Amino acid sequence: MLLLVSDANILIDIEEGQLLDVLFQLPYQFVTPDILYYEELDDQHGHLLELGLQIMELSPSSINYVGDLVTRYRGPSTNDCFALALACQEQCPLLTGDQALRNAAIEEKLEVMGTLWLVEELVRQGVISVEQAHQAYDAMKTAGRRLPWATAKARLATNKQ
Repeated sequence: MLLLVSDANILIDIEEGQLLDVLFQLPYQFVTPDILYYEELDDQHGHLLELGLQIMELSPSSINYVGDLVTRYRGPSTNDCFALALACQEQCPLLTGDQALRNAAIEEKLEVMGTLWLVEELVRQGVISVEQAHQAYDAMKTAGRRLPWATAKARLATNKQ
């Protein structure tokens, strides 16, 4: 099962799109760094663990790596750098919608995927329909999430089941 490290941004997008219940039906293991979870998600999104999100600790060398990342990249937050370091530690893709974090991950030679990829994966895997994906995007947009809406809708048109 492919491990995917997620930042908080992605999980909030998916929750606003009312797709959390189905997200964990995908054949992936979703993890987030423990510190990111406790600082950004636990209070308002504590139910994520019950649904299937796992938290993971960074090794001491990965924690040192976070310090290096924070020094080299001014855009991502420290917690974002924890997610990046965990993805590097586990040698797996990073899920983020944050452009600064995405740029840093690409610079660090990591595979990066975002909300659009997750929604499209839910469609490709037959977990939701294209119509449900459109409804999810509409809910995300209404909630004030920032995604490339025209691109999102256009890409769904190529994923019709």
